[in-house]
Amino acid sequence: MSLVRLSDRLRSPALWAFARALAIAVPAGALCAALKTPLPWMIGPLVACAIASGSGMRLLCPAPVRCAGLWAIGTALGLFFTPAVLLRMAQQAPAIVAGVVWSILLGLAFAWALRRFAQLDPPTAFFAGAIGGASEMALQGERNGGTVETIAAVHSLRILLVVIAVPFAFKWLGVRGTDVYEHVARRIDYDGLAVLIAATVGGALVLRWARSPNPWVLGPLLVSIVLTGAGLWFSALPPWMITTGQVFIGISLGTRFRPGFFRRAPRPLGVALVSTLVGIPVTAAFGWGLGALTGVAPATMVLATAPGGIAEMSLTAKMLALGVPVVTVFHVARVVFLVLAGNLVYRLIAARVGWPHVHARRAPVRAGDDD
Repeated sequence: MSLVRLSDRLRSPALWAFARALAIAVPAGALCAALKTPLPWMIGPLVACAIASGSGMRLLCPAPVRCAGLWAIGTALGLFFTPAVLLRMAQQAPAIVAGVVWSILLGLAFAWALRRFAQLDPPTAFFAGAIGGASEMALQGERNGGTVETIAAVHSLRILLVVIAVPFAFKWLGVRGTDVYEHVARRIDYDGLAVLIAATVGGALVLRWARSPNPWVLGPLLVSIVLTGAGLWFSALPPWMITTGQVFIGISLGTRFRPGFFRRAPRPLGVALVSTLVGIPVTAAFGWGLGALTGVAPATMVLATAPGGIAEMSLTAKMLALGVPVVTVFHVARVVFLVLAGNLVYRLIAARVGWPHVHARRAPVRAGDDD
């Protein structure tokens, strides 16, 4: 690369927008770590970048950065799935199904509130309320005639609220894990780490090629699960990789909030705010009851059924020494089902109640974000 081209890249507005995001995110994460908040290296950057971006500062999280953060979390989570853990997950199949059904019912309740109180059109209300992947729900909503920006905005606000409220509630209540899992690979071996990185990145690229939802979480997660479940333990991830992944995810979520975010659609966002704040304790009660019925630590089930994202809720479980595999599997099952069957569920409801469903032009929706 010539010096001229290198100089041009260094002056790139996108590069400086990301540099500004880092300059805001890292001190915010360090401050939260000093204050001993839950998930400091994700919540600090998320809140700081959301405030700065929403106030008009141009911040950016490039797609490779977002994907790197999701890769780190997906790979780290997969290292919990030992053969014994996989057997236990198979025994939890009825509870996982119950969790998926609950997420569908909760999404329908959110959609009803958005339709009833915010007067959103049916496809926008349905896919904004669905507890699935944000980018995938926005894409499916647009295909049925919904408004992409509103769907993405509602999902962004819901994730922000859940990511902040749930970990802080657990910390305030003094909840700690009784359902503890540990990585089998606790030692860092850099030769093994190179193999692990190559295998998990390869898994992400395969799922990306196959147009899978959330490939940079699910690909590394699945490869890491297969390797760990087969007894092939190469290396643990260095702590700095996991911390960096959290910072990148926090920046990715925070930079979704554009200037005028709350002014553009105050009623839908207000309804989303209220319904999410109501939905969190209602879902916590459901998760607590499901935990009591299945013998899984109730606090683990609260996280497993919370209307948050895979990475965020699984990281919360890891930090609180709760059942990381249980939480991860529940959220993966929820997202995969709703991504694969969300359009079908909408069309069945639409046909029954007379809602419209059309094939609209496919717009570019930012892929790779985890929900």
